[in-house]
Amino acid sequence: MSDAGTTRKPRSAAPARASVADLSPSYFSLVMATGIVSIAAHEHGLEIVALVLFWFNALAWVLLWCLNALRMLRYPERFFGDLVDHLRGPGFFTSVAATAVLAAQFVILAGNDRVAMLLGAIALLLGSGLTYAIFSAFIVKSVKPKLDHGIGGGWLLAVVATQSLAVLGALLAAHAHPPWREGLNFFALSMWLWGGMFYIWMVSLIFYRDTFFHFVPDDLTPTYWINMGAMAISTLAGALLVLNAPGAPLLQSLEPFLKGFMVFYWATGTWWIPMLVVLDIWRYVVKRSPIRYDPLYWGAVFPNGMYAVCTYEMAHALSLGFLDFLSIVFLCVSLLAWTAAFAGLLYHLVRLIRGAKLRR
Repeated sequence: MSDAGTTRKPRSAAPARASVADLSPSYFSLVMATGIVSIAAHEHGLEIVALVLFWFNALAWVLLWCLNALRMLRYPERFFGDLVDHLRGPGFFTSVAATAVLAAQFVILAGNDRVAMLLGAIALLLGSGLTYAIFSAFIVKSVKPKLDHGIGGGWLLAVVATQSLAVLGALLAAHAHPPWREGLNFFALSMWLWGGMFYIWMVSLIFYRDTFFHFVPDDLTPTYWINMGAMAISTLAGALLVLNAPGAPLLQSLEPFLKGFMVFYWATGTWWIPMLVVLDIWRYVVKRSPIRYDPLYWGAVFPNGMYAVCTYEMAHALSLGFLDFLSIVFLCVSLLAWTAAFAGLLYHLVRLIRGAKLRR
């Protein structure tokens, strides 16, 4: 301790090491949120905003993969410990959804189906591996948390990941030639149905936990907005399947079913919005919980952007022009939410840099 030269390096490096070691598995929700807000902006003619967010998103995706790879290599116990943790483990599904959303941007904004296919293959492998690894680990663990300490809105990220694959499959099918078109539409349909069943399983447990166990403000993490976001992305996948139906005999035969379930998903997601607003008022106004930057806030930006996109696509698929105003409203909400979350991220990074300088 008496030799300043021997202590300077560990002290200055500590904040950076701690940041990588403590990196949230849910941080890919930044890419999810940015990607869907970019697509929403594109749908409403804000091309410059859409393209800026697109290229920012590609950079963020690469950076987050580098940081996660570094964390896995340098802190394997922390990384794999999170993977099998009941609350943190589902956060890894953000990497699947983020990759699929970025692929969707390449289709919609860049018209590059080849890159989208490559990213889609990565997302599919990730989704398959994480689904069976995480939930198998949860099942065989000898020590498990009680329900009220082991489940939350973040579990629905598994649904979002599944439905993101359905969305990407439907987007690629719209540009594909036979027999790829039939295969991609069937894949998208299968993922869409599986994601819906997944939601029913999980939201039943979450709703039971929330209504029959003690609930405190800290339990209401921003990921609870995924309750709505999972239904919004399910609606989007359904709308894209309906739009693909004229060129797909299988989807044509199921068109009434597709439309009915699409509206079912949208109505369920819409029901969640006032409930989540009321709960947020209870947390931040009534209980006066402080608002501090948390990567989980990106998980609240994503559902609002997704609701804007899914409402736009559903209105187009069903010729419901009177719903267009909702898409515009939620585009504005999601842009404001993204800006607030990004400002929080910048402030957080500035504090880390200042902390590092003070420790030199």
